[in-house]
Amino acid sequence: MTMKFGLVWAAVCGMFICSSSTYGQSDDPSPFSEAALAGEFEWIAPGTPFTVGLTLRLDEEWHSYWINPGDVGEPVTLTWDLPAGFSAGPIQWPYPEKIDAEPLRSYGYSNAVTFLVTITPPDEVPESPVTLSATADWLICKDVCLFAQETVALSLPVREALPTPGPYFEEIAVARAKLPVKDPAWTFEASHYSNSFALRVSPPTDAAPDLEGAYFFPAHLMLLEHAVDQPISQDGDAFVFALQQSEYATELPDRLQGVLVAGEGQYFDTARTVRALEIDVPLRTEADQNTSSTLPILILFALVGGLLLNLMPCVFPVLSIKLLSFAQHNKLDSATRTWHGVAFAAGVVVSFLVLAGLLFALRAAGSQIGWGFQLQSPLFVASMAFLFLAIGLNLFGVFDIRGFTFTGLNKSGASHSLTRSCLDGALATLVATPCTAPFMGAALGAAVVLPTTQALAIFVALGLGMAAPYVILSTFPVLFNKLPRPGQWMETLKHVLAFPMLGTTVWLAWVFGNQAGVNGLSLLLLGLLLFAVAAWIVGRWPSVQVTSTVRIVTRGIALIMTCMGIWFAYQGAQQESVSHADATSDGLWSAYSTEQVQQLSREGRPVFVDFTAAWCLTCQVNKKTTLSSSTLLSAFAEKDVVLMRADWTSRNAEITRALESHGRSGVPLYVLYLGNNDPPVLLPEVLTESIVMDALTLLPNRAELLKTTISTDT
Repeated sequence: MTMKFGLVWAAVCGMFICSSSTYGQSDDPSPFSEAALAGEFEWIAPGTPFTVGLTLRLDEEWHSYWINPGDVGEPVTLTWDLPAGFSAGPIQWPYPEKIDAEPLRSYGYSNAVTFLVTITPPDEVPESPVTLSATADWLICKDVCLFAQETVALSLPVREALPTPGPYFEEIAVARAKLPVKDPAWTFEASHYSNSFALRVSPPTDAAPDLEGAYFFPAHLMLLEHAVDQPISQDGDAFVFALQQSEYATELPDRLQGVLVAGEGQYFDTARTVRALEIDVPLRTEADQNTSSTLPILILFALVGGLLLNLMPCVFPVLSIKLLSFAQHNKLDSATRTWHGVAFAAGVVVSFLVLAGLLFALRAAGSQIGWGFQLQSPLFVASMAFLFLAIGLNLFGVFDIRGFTFTGLNKSGASHSLTRSCLDGALATLVATPCTAPFMGAALGAAVVLPTTQALAIFVALGLGMAAPYVILSTFPVLFNKLPRPGQWMETLKHVLAFPMLGTTVWLAWVFGNQAGVNGLSLLLLGLLLFAVAAWIVGRWPSVQVTSTVRIVTRGIALIMTCMGIWFAYQGAQQESVSHADATSDGLWSAYSTEQVQQLSREGRPVFVDFTAAWCLTCQVNKKTTLSSSTLLSAFAEKDVVLMRADWTSRNAEITRALESHGRSGVPLYVLYLGNNDPPVLLPEVLTESIVMDALTLLPNRAELLKTTISTDT
């Protein structure tokens, strides 16, 4: 039922209880109605699904309710008690009718209705009768409403032979004819504009239907104003239904689902058998349509954003690896260098597409996530910490893994493999995801709402933009041609570049600590220590220099210590953090709340929200260099701005929805709510003090506000 009539419904329910004795509620558990369960076959066969029907027979002028009861009501529910191995499918809902009681409109049934359910028996059932039992609960209403309940049962024999129709076969066939039909000859499109929906219905080319009196019953609760008429207009051969959005619709669904029922005496087919069509189509919003028309601009934004991503602090560790790789490739011929650049680009682009696929799949499954979602998992952060520690130790020469090594710079062959360059690209993508570069935020925000092919085009552009500098340098290595021939200087460079890897490990451990708390961080550090000892053992006793016995013993110890390290890290990931790094310990910033932002805006108070995460290095740089500035904090106080921090370090559905409301799918994001009816101001991903100060000029000073308030009161 909708919130609009919640208080009315509560009062009516109280009246129902008080009136129950008058209507026999205390004597009859299913007043003014009765339920019965029937099967379509004389017997059932093992492993062969069959249909049963729950029939509700209602006294005159009484009614029950559909899956979406409309403004008031409760749908029918079934609780099954089946023999072992049997399973029951969902209720198959017949198309409903409108039940008007001004100013309310409900959706339901009158007289009699049969709800079909498919029962699936196991493959092996003894040839003896089985009993199917279900408890049905429903609400029955007239001028008052009463709760009804009845337990119904059906006993059926079991035989190996093909089942034959039973005495209720025709009754169930009639009920099946009242189910909505999926007809591919009819096409539907749904769009949302402002506070209304448009359902476009296109009939088959050879049909000339009359949709006068047709009505769309939404399957979603509290999506439409049920009592508002649905005007129908014609656009060429198509019919367009105008649907009014409910004022209590908190968020839009991804798909519009429901049933389109033909008017009285009308049908959707020439055989006059189909009176209801099932509708389940994607819902296109204004943002979808705007972004679709500006796809070339979004792709350009993605290219530029990917290019600028190389300047973000997240990518610095990978730049170190690529610098070392370019120095190594300097002795290769130009064609081979070019192929290494292409392999790196392929690793970047494919990794972007894989992450995009995971993002879309998880969102389709209902997860409230966005760009950088993998770093919201402590297990993933711990895995990355182990990886970067391994790279750092490898660069220092602690150990050497043949076939995949940073230390074998003077060896040809394995260290020059194209696979290695491709893996470098994949690693670059994984490390880059915590950052959102300028121009990148708008492109990513659009990508999560665009059709799949257009969204993937944006992610491909991001990958190409990020990989472009490396491809160009590989193809035209003008700067690297001036490097000296490979020698001892490269060993020194290798050791120098190990420090960014260890620095990245420290940063990842800090992120992990924000997610799992001090106890979790301690376990991760212990795991990293054990892993480092295992790496030292492998390097101290190289396999080519020791006997088989020593090799087996040392590798066994190293394997045990590595497993112990991983186990400690896993245990650490299970810990819960008491507070995040972005908690409001300074007292100036409060935790983000959508409801609080809306309340403050209604009161005319401006609000500045910092959408951030511990794993977002750009966020942390902006926090330290700009948002912690005493000058800026004084300006916030002067303008009476409420400061909020939306910490997205771990998954948070409320913050994800807030990001999406601004057309973004990742952090950083900085939003200034002006405290009036004007739209909020979105600031760039890379902040400076002057950028924020310029935005604050849109707000009056606290002194001016106080003067205005005093003059108004007097």
